[in-house]
Amino acid sequence: MALDPDQTSVDSITLFVALLCSCIVIGHLLEKNRWFNESITALAIGLCSGIIILLTTEGKRSHILVFNEELFFIYLLPPIIFNAGFQVKKKQFFRNFAMIILFGAVGTLISFVIVSIGTMQLFKKLDIGFLDIGDYLAIGAIFSATDSVCTLQVLNQDETPLLYSIVFGEGVVNDATSIVLFNAIQKFDLSHITSRIFIEFIGNFLYFFITSTLLGVGVGLISAYIIKKLYIGRHSTDREVALMILMAYLSYMMAELFNLSSILTVFFCGIVMSHYTWHNVTESSRITTKHAFATLSFISEIFIFLYVGMDALDIEKWKIVSKSPGTSAGVSSILLGLVLVGRAASVFPLSFISNLFKRSESDKFTLKQQVTIWWAGLMRGSVSVALAYNQFTRSGHTQLRGNSIMITSTITVVLFSTVVFGLMTKPLIRLLLPSKHLCGGVSSGSFNSFPSKLMTDLPLIANGDAEVGGNNIPRPTSLRMLLATPTRTVHYYWRKFDDSVMRPMFGGRGFMPHVPGSPTEPLLH
Repeated sequence: MALDPDQTSVDSITLFVALLCSCIVIGHLLEKNRWFNESITALAIGLCSGIIILLTTEGKRSHILVFNEELFFIYLLPPIIFNAGFQVKKKQFFRNFAMIILFGAVGTLISFVIVSIGTMQLFKKLDIGFLDIGDYLAIGAIFSATDSVCTLQVLNQDETPLLYSIVFGEGVVNDATSIVLFNAIQKFDLSHITSRIFIEFIGNFLYFFITSTLLGVGVGLISAYIIKKLYIGRHSTDREVALMILMAYLSYMMAELFNLSSILTVFFCGIVMSHYTWHNVTESSRITTKHAFATLSFISEIFIFLYVGMDALDIEKWKIVSKSPGTSAGVSSILLGLVLVGRAASVFPLSFISNLFKRSESDKFTLKQQVTIWWAGLMRGSVSVALAYNQFTRSGHTQLRGNSIMITSTITVVLFSTVVFGLMTKPLIRLLLPSKHLCGGVSSGSFNSFPSKLMTDLPLIANGDAEVGGNNIPRPTSLRMLLATPTRTVHYYWRKFDDSVMRPMFGGRGFMPHVPGSPTEPLLH
């Protein structure tokens, strides 16, 4: 029966929403399972659904929606990245900012170089069709984008705060670096690389990085200033929530408009809004926005993994690849091997360099912690799939043999790394970082620097990093602790500037005036 196109679209969306609901329910039931997580659950349901659709359509197709890179970059990616910035523990993130940039930016560049050069040398031995220098560099950017979701679901933010902060922060900076590299590659003619083009490429990369960050910070500060001055909560919580959501999305779209890195922009917008804007709204708005951002991010992630599972069986691409299965398997194996080598070449040397500059043995990365960081970056996910579609297809379809091989190989690497490495994540983390319980019910992992970090954090907390009811925690008087943690740190001067200039202007925790109807009015009672 020939169906109306609009009716077909309604049927597809209805079925996809039903599958999303099933992913959430089944994922919840398997939450405590030792092996499974939500990403693997969504992939498995997507594969099963693809098989059913493939059988019911007599082998014509396996998915009910056609993947569009614009759908991913415009609608699905923004809530994921913004929520990452909004929920991040800023104190740990910025205290370890140098390490996060080292692993997330420098490590990504190392992996990018290894994957690009490796594919240039090894793919020539395989007959996969024509690939130019831009394609090889794009492959390097595609497979440098990590997906540390599985690892973060296992790591406990309270047990291993430093390790969690580095894995989480590195994952976000890594994705941003990969996308900035990918965009820069597409803007340059790299068929003849000269020293001038190379310098322009580096300059363009730094320009993207800095201007995108500044744009995100600027939009976040504007949203904080507007809500602080208008006291919108006095009139309507709905308006506060709507304005925060729209301003967050505006930062992303402005970066797209100016051809900047939207992922960096929306991430730093999320950090700024959680530090200033979120404290300027009413209590009900705070609860609503926190859960709204988390929910949108959760749905987007499930949507992506569900689609990848269904698209893995797309008959159109596999028909072309099936003529040379050995070539396709070789490409996938080479890419997977380069991912492993590139990740190792970035993590272990950078950890060694980092340890050279740390005086305290407890602050140095042990081999087990290095293996955890290495493992966290082995999995490839939604960003790699979206970049691959962007480079090698048009609207989810491809007829060229080389492009089909690259798309199917990308999906194979994503499925293998997510399922196989993902299934091994929980047992591996429990083996490397066995959980211990301190007295009083406070948990601590085997991350041996946590007790010292907890103790050395107290003087900085007393400097104003955490207020309870607007009052600072008293400063510890221990001379040993004072000597171990000098008060004249970058963090100290930032807090001083923040308390004297930024928060009086843009609001924030403990800095809203006690005006009737303002968000801080309940504190008076």
